[in-house]
Amino acid sequence: ASTGNIEEIHCTYDPASRSGDSASNRKVKATIHWVSAPHAIDAEVRLYDRLFSHEDPAGQKDHDFREFLNPDSLKVLNNCKLEPSLAKAEPGNKFQFQRVGYFCVDPDSSENKLVFNRTVALKDTWEKMKR
Repeated sequence: ASTGNIEEIHCTYDPASRSGDSASNRKVKATIHWVSAPHAIDAEVRLYDRLFSHEDPAGQKDHDFREFLNPDSLKVLNNCKLEPSLAKAEPGNKFQFQRVGYFCVDPDSSENKLVFNRTVALKDTWEKMKR
C-alpha cells in the first residue's frame, strides 16, 4: 500500500541548463527543489491567509461579517523540513521559501523550536476564490 511518500526519483542532471546561467540558452521544463530529510531541521510553519473570504464583509448589509470568516486563515504545519542553514535564524529574520512565499521568524521561536510565519504568499488567493 502506498503511503504517498516519494520513494524514488528518475531524472537526469544537466549542469549546462542551470537557471540563471547566462551561458545557457537552453530552457528546461522543470526544476526539482528538495531538502535532504536526514540533514534538515524541523520547524513549525504558520501559513496565514486572508481573515475574510469576501473582499468587503462589512459591505454585505444582509449578513453578519462573521459569516465571512475564512476557516483557512491560519494553517499550522508541524515538523516541516527546512534547510540546515536556517538553524541560526532569529526572530524578525526574513526568508523566501521557494514556490511558497515570504516568511519571517516568529518571536515564539526558541533554541529548540523554530517558528516561521508566512507574511506574503506567492499566489493571489482572491483570484483563486473567484474561480
